[in-house]
Amino acid sequence: VRAQGDIYQVVADVSQFEPPDIVVTTSNCHVAIQAEKVAEDGTVCDTFTHKCQLPEDTDPLSVSCTLTETGTLVITARRR
Repeated sequence: VRAQGDIYQVVADVSQFEPPDIVVTTSNCHVAIQAEKVAEDGTVCDTFTHKCQLPEDTDPLSVSCTLTETGTLVITARRR
């Protein structure tokens, strides 16, 4: 978790996954990133999991995420 002014930021490289394969959840200042690539035969061929805790002064309603064209997932949240 990086702090930039009044913003916290979490960055993850998920370039090997398609956007529908990526799930981001938040709960009690915890962020979880999960991604799963499924082969044509239905088997899981690649997974990614990352969990981190945001600082306690994070505004939980301000958490948002974007996926860049290069496959970088950027999660941002404001400080209270």
